[in-house]
Amino acid sequence: MGTIWTPGGERPVERAADQPERAGGPDDEREPTPEEFEAELAEVQRQLAETPARVVITNHCVGLFNLAALHLNQAEPNFVEAQLAIDALAAVVEALGDRLGDDAVVLADALAQIRLAFVQVKAGPPPG
Repeated sequence: MGTIWTPGGERPVERAADQPERAGGPDDEREPTPEEFEAELAEVQRQLAETPARVVITNHCVGLFNLAALHLNQAEPNFVEAQLAIDALAAVVEALGDRLGDDAVVLADALAQIRLAFVQVKAGPPPG
C-alpha cells in the first residue's frame, strides 16, 4: 500500500489486485520490466483520473508557492525566478477563484503571504 498527497493530508492508496508487489522493497535496485513499468504507469494514471482536478491544481499551486519561497530564502535571493513563480501562482489562483473549492481562500491567502514576503525580502533588513 502506498499513499498519495492531497491538501487534506496523505491518504492510503491500495495496489491493484492484479499488480504484484515487487520483491526487495523500496531499496531494490532492479529496473522494472517493461510490463511492470506499464502496469505502474497505468495505476498512476487511474489514480490521477480519480482525483478531482482542483486537488491536482491545488497541489501544483503549493509547488509554485514553495518554488517562490525557495528563491526568496537563498543567501542571494533570486528575485526574477521568485517573481515568475509568484506570477504563475497568481495567474492560477486569480483566474480560477472559487472553482478551486474550499482551497480557494487558503490559496489566495498563500498568494498574499508570498507577495508580502517578496516585498519584504527585496526591501532588505530594517535599518538597525
